Amino acid sequence: MKLGVFTVLFADKSFEDMLDHVKESGLKAVEIGTGGYPGGAHCNVDELLESEEKRTAFMEKVKARGLTISAFSCHGNPISPDKTFAAESHDAFVKTVKLASQLGVPVVNTFSGTPGGSEADTMPNWPVTPWPAEYSDVLEWQWQEKLIPYWKEQGQFAEEHGVKIGLELHAGFLVHTPHTMLKLREATSDAIGANLDPSHLWWQGIDPVAAIKILGNAGAIYHFHAKDTYIDQENVNMYGLTDMQPYSEVKTRAWTFRSVGYGHGSQEWSNIVSALRTYGYDHVISIEHEDPIMSVDEGFSQAVKNLKAVNIEEAPVDMWWA
Repeated sequence: MKLGVFTVLFADKSFEDMLDHVKESGLKAVEIGTGGYPGGAHCNVDELLESEEKRTAFMEKVKARGLTISAFSCHGNPISPDKTFAAESHDAFVKTVKLASQLGVPVVNTFSGTPGGSEADTMPNWPVTPWPAEYSDVLEWQWQEKLIPYWKEQGQFAEEHGVKIGLELHAGFLVHTPHTMLKLREATSDAIGANLDPSHLWWQGIDPVAAIKILGNAGAIYHFHAKDTYIDQENVNMYGLTDMQPYSEVKTRAWTFRSVGYGHGSQEWSNIVSALRTYGYDHVISIEHEDPIMSVDEGFSQAVKNLKAVNIEEAPVDMWWA
């Protein structure tokens, strides 16, 4: 497996300087934002779609540094009741799939989205308890009337373009667990799989290794984010795992995103890497840095160091001993 980075943390650098920095850090791949929440600091999608010459130049800059693009990422909410944002998210996704197809980028990462609780709503509604029964009714309506129809159509669109969709399992969106991932995949298209990020699993109480086994057995892991989470049990006792304090309130939050190795040790990360390899994933481990108590440079460099210590890069050899 190759190590890479989600380059949104280097949005202040030019495209060329970002690529140079990634290469100098010893990584082999970049995941590039193309709109939505990640923005498009390093990729003008409209410009590239309009010009084959610019697409060629774009890819030559990547290849000249011995890098590959693991994914384009345009996380948004295409089924939001905010019609403007939904349209913007959908437009970014469609354009990104087209560009990925033209450039040979295998995966487009995004969120599944969350609609309102009815056609009259103006804000997303994320049900998290089956009772009172109206919450279950809302969830059923969301899946049958909004989520499945949208992703059935987009799954077919991705299939036609030879691109895989990596939905990030993220709380606040309808697909946030292995179960919801596989449920949507079964109801729509095999083009839809997971952009698996263990940081969003740990705080939900899901073991990432177990999730890798579940999704890997289904052939449903298309991309992987390397980000850690620290669970503060004393604060969990006060605020619970659905803590709504701002991420900046590190002292009192129940959990906090951390750079790789600062929430869980090297043994846990080596278990994750080994499970990825065992269950068929051989693409890129893409570093995502959202650590509130570390600088961009230090958080990134520490993640690189810790992942290099546990990554399995080479293909396995024949079992000469058996």
